[in-house]
Amino acid sequence: MILTPEYIFKTIECIHPDFLAAHGIKALVLDVDNTLTADNSQVLEHTVQAWLDEMRAAGIRLTIVSNNTAKRVRPFAERIGLDWVPLACKPFTIGLRVARRRLGCKKSEMAMVGDQIFADRMAAGLYGCPCLYLMPRTNHDKNKFVLLKRKFEPYWIDKYYQKGGKLYE
Repeated sequence: MILTPEYIFKTIECIHPDFLAAHGIKALVLDVDNTLTADNSQVLEHTVQAWLDEMRAAGIRLTIVSNNTAKRVRPFAERIGLDWVPLACKPFTIGLRVARRRLGCKKSEMAMVGDQIFADRMAAGLYGCPCLYLMPRTNHDKNKFVLLKRKFEPYWIDKYYQKGGKLYE
């Protein structure tokens, strides 16, 4: 199903290069808010920086694709040294198409990493690439539309577990 996660990770730091290699994933498209950092934060935790360094050392290509504005995404992305696509319009696939061209990989070699079923997971499903769904870093979403969508996410997460899915920690 297009909304049921394929994989659920506790945090982004739980995604390891050996998992990616086993699934043929060579590039990651990363959401920002509640994925790399807390909602609307410019602070990158040291554990996430270490994870980014680990991914780079393993040869995993990385880019940011966010529904947020350039004003929000640019300073964060530039500080951590990643290319970025703002106003991605997820769940539409335009941001993922731009990212794939920049990453120079096949759809089957990239995965979307994000914390929202109705944006990140749905965009990946519509585009035809896997999604590595994350539990949100915080439960302090400020966007009222995101808060509304969050109310419907447990149904799809339960479907994942009913199908035998596990939480990667």
